[in-house]
Amino acid sequence: MSLKVNIGNLEFKNPVFVASGTFGFGKEYSQYVDLNKLGAIMVKGLTLNPKEGNPPPRIYETPSGILNSVGLQNPGVDGFLRDELPFLKKFDTKVIVNIAGETIEEFVTMAQKLDIDGVHALELNVSCPNVKEGGMAFGVNPNSIYEITKRVKGVTSKIVIVKLTPNVADIKIYAKAAEDGGADAVSLINTITGMAVDINSRKPIFKNIFAGLSGPAVKPIALKYVYEAKKAVSIPVIGMGGISSAEDAIEFMIVGATAVAIGTYNFINPTCTMDILEDIKKYMNKNNVSDINQIINSINV
Repeated sequence: MSLKVNIGNLEFKNPVFVASGTFGFGKEYSQYVDLNKLGAIMVKGLTLNPKEGNPPPRIYETPSGILNSVGLQNPGVDGFLRDELPFLKKFDTKVIVNIAGETIEEFVTMAQKLDIDGVHALELNVSCPNVKEGGMAFGVNPNSIYEITKRVKGVTSKIVIVKLTPNVADIKIYAKAAEDGGADAVSLINTITGMAVDINSRKPIFKNIFAGLSGPAVKPIALKYVYEAKKAVSIPVIGMGGISSAEDAIEFMIVGATAVAIGTYNFINPTCTMDILEDIKKYMNKNNVSDINQIINSINV
């Protein structure tokens, strides 16, 4: 039985990844999960300089999910290289570094700093605001996606994954912009914009008013977006959004995902990635599937 999948020039031992922002840098989870068994760790999003993030509250539970407004709290790229990467390099798993910039130049600078051993791929978080263009998120402008991807590809030897936002009308346009810019893969979905209100004070729960919804509630939307993205591009798609079981993961692969990333469910069950991986193997045995690639993009429509 083979669970190996390929993205760009990288081979992953299996298609079960952990999504950025839900697994930190792996240290806390390492007491529950054998990190060597993961296909990849998508580390917590990094900015060029350290960032404190948003004021509390940062997390608000919703039916079948959570709203988060963490605000990309992180140690910055240099802090990651100094304090976090040495730990990750101890493990036999791929390290995908999620980066977020407020300008294209910041993305380029971070990509250059991360073009080192121990980093296997970059995931471009294009949901952040373009400060030079008045604060509109890069991810809702296909021209910006194309330009960021092209510029980053020009300065790194790593494979480049573009993480797409679902807060757009037609995901196919944005996936194609990433592919045209030279992306090796796209990942989706990022969180869906939502909000919550305190009925007693009649004020928004979050200082920023809006927050990102994730968890099982978003899975049907994520599945649709992955299906549509895969129809638009020839590069691999990494699916994420509400995955909480092997059945969920397999659904994403059937509609076209080469790999899947588990996010919010890590908070509910810290060992869920190991459970999902084992249950994928059981599914393959039961259905006489010898190679995981036989499942990928196998939907009958």
